[in-house]
Amino acid sequence: MSPLYEVSGVSLDLAAQGSGVLRLLPGPAPRMTILSGVSLALGRGEMVGLVGESGSGKSTLARAMMGLAAITGGSLSFEGRPLRTAADFRAMRQQAALMFQDPAGSLSPRRKVAAQLIEPFRINGLPLPEGEKTVATMLERVGLAASLAGRYPHELSGGQARRVCVARALALDPKLVIADEPTAGLDVSVQAEILNLMTGLRRELGLTFLIITHNLAVVRHVTDRVAVLYLGRVVECGPTREVFARPLHPYTRSLIAAEPQADPRKRRPDLALKGEIPSVLARPGGCEFRTRCHAARPRCAAEEPIDRMITPQRMVRCHFAEENMDTGGGHHGIALEH
Repeated sequence: MSPLYEVSGVSLDLAAQGSGVLRLLPGPAPRMTILSGVSLALGRGEMVGLVGESGSGKSTLARAMMGLAAITGGSLSFEGRPLRTAADFRAMRQQAALMFQDPAGSLSPRRKVAAQLIEPFRINGLPLPEGEKTVATMLERVGLAASLAGRYPHELSGGQARRVCVARALALDPKLVIADEPTAGLDVSVQAEILNLMTGLRRELGLTFLIITHNLAVVRHVTDRVAVLYLGRVVECGPTREVFARPLHPYTRSLIAAEPQADPRKRRPDLALKGEIPSVLARPGGCEFRTRCHAARPRCAAEEPIDRMITPQRMVRCHFAEENMDTGGGHHGIALEH
């Protein structure tokens, strides 16, 4: 069966909007490569995690997939149909929804919850639902009382606001939901509630989810597969259980090692990430992770690695993947349903 959504070799370049020296340089502004050759397929009914540090390009990829940022290379397709024109993306957005990471910023403070839930119909030029009955159903689907329809966003708790965002994303009965940091800013118990809600909706409605997050505990517990993004490139991808048990890329190993560990014996300071993620204006030569890698060798500076299929389900972008096999880190205290 073909994927629901397919990202194939996607690149995205932007002109550097710098200040100071950049503005004084003659000629056109330098280009920044935000995404470079990204490939990712989302199967129908699948829950996929996309992880990486801030600045790795996760949110940019989400915007590109929704047609909110123009790609400069590669291709995008939904249900086997190429997405090239504005009309293609408009049609796709009736079947796909993006949940932004900041509910307070994505919900208008001047409009009541009911008005925000019917907004997708107005934006897409579709007939409005039948008033309070449909709004009440939308709220009840995400575990909220119908009486909240008359409230403003500032009258909601963080968890309630996040559920309103989920309800709005489901307004047009989409097949795909891209959730950007769905648990950011919530305490652990509310995180678990939101994740259990999403997994329940997935089972009930057959939804496909792409969960973008830096929280590996979320990915470990609820996703089927995980893709690891570094400087706009996917450096590892595979079934979640396998990636966490035997991470093949040093970056993946470092991210897993950085998870909080109650048992001191499970902590791995030797795998800690060194320094900051490089600027996209000054990408290292060879392997772009080598400047922070605990296992870097001379070949890493001289030769850029390629995507390698270690198994039919496991991809890694590292010269020494087999030698880097190890057991992943421990567990996090989010109480999720199974």
